[in-house]
Amino acid sequence: MTLPTRQLGPLTVSAIGLGCMNICHAYGIPPPEEDAGKLLNRALDLGVTFLDTAAIYGLGQSERLIQRYVMHRKAEFILASKCVMDAPDGKTRVLDARPAAIAATLDRALQRLGADRIDLYYLHRPDRNVPIEESVGALKDAVQAGKIGAIGLSEMGAALIRRAHAVHPIAAVQSEYSPMVRNPEVAVLDTCRELGIGFVAFSPVARGMLAGAVRDDAYEKHDIRTTMPRFLGDNLRHNLGVVARFEALAADLGHTPAQLALAWVLAKGEHIVPIPGTRRIAHLEEDAAAVAISLTPDMIAAVDGIFAGTIRGARYSAPAQATVDTELLPDEELA
Repeated sequence: MTLPTRQLGPLTVSAIGLGCMNICHAYGIPPPEEDAGKLLNRALDLGVTFLDTAAIYGLGQSERLIQRYVMHRKAEFILASKCVMDAPDGKTRVLDARPAAIAATLDRALQRLGADRIDLYYLHRPDRNVPIEESVGALKDAVQAGKIGAIGLSEMGAALIRRAHAVHPIAAVQSEYSPMVRNPEVAVLDTCRELGIGFVAFSPVARGMLAGAVRDDAYEKHDIRTTMPRFLGDNLRHNLGVVARFEALAADLGHTPAQLALAWVLAKGEHIVPIPGTRRIAHLEEDAAAVAISLTPDMIAAVDGIFAGTIRGARYSAPAQATVDTELLPDEELA
């Protein structure tokens, strides 16, 4: 099967990719390894040609699963991973964007992946203790050494993007973006468009809230939404009331809520590639089908209107918020 394609700088990828955090981490008990393998292979069979992972996902387990189950099909996909957020000892998470730490994380990733090159390598978060120029310089060295093909940034605002791009062309910028989370619209999307940088939208169905997966805050153990204010208590009850209006609109249009959310993200710019994550093949197939949906300006405006200034609660806990560029923080005011 073939999906439409979009550009992330020099890289050509399917218009919808697959976020590979869910296969081992973040939303409760992870699926059995063999189920993760089936999901990854089904994504490739559906024409998904962009897989996105990171050193920190499952403390390297996501990269190991990709190696085990689909690296023999590497010719079929573009692989992205990330550094800066890592657990060098296999247990303790750190945020370190010093060049030596970046080089070490990259070498461990290549070993886990059984590869000698990663197509797209991101700085996962800004490190306020290290100038962005030094960190991008380390990735520039990795490009020149043939260890990575292109450089990306994650959760960084327009000013940092411009500083990074001045050191080496940036292929992609990744941030959370969905009908509920609109921060990139402040300046990031336009900056990426101006500089010829692709934008990768993670959590495009709002961590399941726009996919019918959140009805209360009785989450499983190890679910990261237990730390996110907008997914808890009175904030969640209010937000689900807003989401009910979105679900009604999706039904009127003949789409599932997840498909409407993905179609909305795709409609916001030709340089945008959403990477929904899932643990279920049925959801994967549902997501991939969203590429065929065309939204009119009135439909897009209707979605915008539902979420304009209506969502309550921060995106992350206070410690997690501290790792994100401040330009991307006040989403409860922008959504």
